Amino acid sequence: MANPAPILMNDKKASKNKDLNVHAGPDDAALDLTLRPANWDDFVGQANIKKSLQVILRAAKQRKEAADHLLFSGPAGLGKTTLAYLTARELGSQVKVTSGPALERTGDLAAILTNLEPRDVLFIDEAHRINRMIEEVLYPAMESYKLHLVVGKGPSARALMIDLPPFTLIAATTRENLLSQPLRSRFGATFRLTYYHDHDIEKILARSAKILGTAIAAEAVSILAAAARATPRVANRLLRRARDYAEVHRQGAIDVPAAREALELLEIDARGLEPHDRRLLETIIDKFGGGPVGLNTLAAALNEDEDVIAEVYEPFLMSLGFLQRKPGGRVALAPAYEHLGKKQPGTLL
Repeated sequence: MANPAPILMNDKKASKNKDLNVHAGPDDAALDLTLRPANWDDFVGQANIKKSLQVILRAAKQRKEAADHLLFSGPAGLGKTTLAYLTARELGSQVKVTSGPALERTGDLAAILTNLEPRDVLFIDEAHRINRMIEEVLYPAMESYKLHLVVGKGPSARALMIDLPPFTLIAATTRENLLSQPLRSRFGATFRLTYYHDHDIEKILARSAKILGTAIAAEAVSILAAAARATPRVANRLLRRARDYAEVHRQGAIDVPAAREALELLEIDARGLEPHDRRLLETIIDKFGGGPVGLNTLAAALNEDEDVIAEVYEPFLMSLGFLQRKPGGRVALAPAYEHLGKKQPGTLL
């Protein structure tokens, strides 16, 4: 079979013996940085968020002030970190990066805050995992650029107040509901990122393939986009795995058979469901009659962590209309039965 007409140039120097694995490794992390959009034009999707964000940032630049603190929420892989870097770039500022779990003591946060320069951006990932003691230090820092510390213990303890330079805090979270109300109220704007449309994912794949120097057929782009869970990060990982497969089996060009066979090898179906997704749905349907089933019961049946189910698996299944969260628990919906080829209770043969 002749190779399809490529829409991009092929890189002959790429490795031919990489292991097909949809999950990121060290090499993938480096490639993620390479593929990350460096300017607003390269950032595809989330159009309303981009427009609102650019207004906030340009107004701050005109006033020569630090921009308001920003909160980005939404499922993993949709571009929250990228938006933080683009924000710093727009402001002409440096970005300092940390995460909620890394801030174990008030001293950890104090060390970061006291090293900020005027109008720097402080990016805190997994903000919902910031402990309450750290939050208490953040409140005055965000509101009035003051750092309140207590030095020493007992009768000799002293309260210190340190002036901080004006800065912009950007927090990212996959679980906005777990943020305390006092912390949420201190952000000047909250942006909720949503899943991407297939046509946006196709644009992202085309751009990434060009950067990687990989030849890919337009039909193969559509196949990978449909299986990408409406998530740019997943799309780029699938592209890399398809590239690996094509280099080993099809002279480097990703044609339609290469895209399909790579997904089959990864056990990813045409809608992007992975084995754990199908197992979750099958457990609800086969063991619990389609639900409702409580999260803790479901986690025990799957031998899986509740947070992983709630944060990683369920949002995408809900976006497909396969799963619904009800007060009584999780319920599998008709499209899930159809996709898995199962008969829904109460339907005719």
